[in-house]
Amino acid sequence: MTRFGYTLMTEQAGPKELVRYAQEAERHGFDFEVCSDHYFPWLDSMGHSPYAWAVLGAAAHATRRIGLMSYVTCPTMRYHPAVVAQKAATLGLLSDGRFTLGVGAGENLNEHVVGERWPAVAERHEMLEEALVIMRDLLDGEQVTFVGDHFRVDQAKLWDRPEEPLEIGVAASGSESVSRFSELGDHLINTEPNADLVASWQEGRREAGLPESRVIGQIPVSWGPDPDEALRRAHELFRWSGMGWHVNADLPTTTAFQAATSFVRPEDVAQSVACGPDLDAIVEKVRPYWEAGFTDIALVQIGGDSQEAFLADAAEPLLEKLRSASASG
Repeated sequence: MTRFGYTLMTEQAGPKELVRYAQEAERHGFDFEVCSDHYFPWLDSMGHSPYAWAVLGAAAHATRRIGLMSYVTCPTMRYHPAVVAQKAATLGLLSDGRFTLGVGAGENLNEHVVGERWPAVAERHEMLEEALVIMRDLLDGEQVTFVGDHFRVDQAKLWDRPEEPLEIGVAASGSESVSRFSELGDHLINTEPNADLVASWQEGRREAGLPESRVIGQIPVSWGPDPDEALRRAHELFRWSGMGWHVNADLPTTTAFQAATSFVRPEDVAQSVACGPDLDAIVEKVRPYWEAGFTDIALVQIGGDSQEAFLADAAEPLLEKLRSASASG
């Protein structure tokens, strides 16, 4: 059965509001929640970017049932992998086993703040591979001393960690990254409904004698009673999303995102984002994900000031339609 999630979008709401939305999303029946982990929003107009790990800790305390996930953390520059492992283990305990660590190779927009150069993608993948080895050993309870090409760890050990193994999802967007990470991660994270990529990931796991994994995706929607207002909001806040990770990962500032998206028209956004009150239109935008083999799909409701209405008025009937449509294929 396909699971449907809600996105705690730290770029469009403050920390207290996000925790309240986490509670409401659980109450209205979402299966899991993912939380973005950025230092900047993509555009100044989004207006927020609180510390994701504090939000996740508060959400773990404020909820009881719903799954939680970082979507995604970069454990290579802003954070050292040994520190990420400690944070993840603590979230695993606070959430009573509901937390999944989602990681990726990062974006220049968020990682440049520590003053280091931005590596090319091949080097970022090497760094992520080392980070995964370190984090896995620490989460398994080992005392870790590690000397690699990118990281050093000296006699690290996690003193508080869940009894059950904490699972790790890895963001992979191409054949090289799928091949590199399918054995190191427990689950695939991707934001494009690419059936070939999903099949390649699962085949790599089968060949390694590993079980088939979850495939966790994300899609923006702009629900609202007024279609024109919903489209205006989507264009104002989310026009960057159509550029894809290979572009977004390298842009360094919100000013760069503003310039790169200056020629994106509202009608361009309308092609990719369902805007307005039509829940069936949202279902049809989500459909390619479960048809491609995604097991978990998180919705991003665009607009910080639209969350309460979306959760109160649209969430339950939308979830009912999504579950019915995905169950029937």
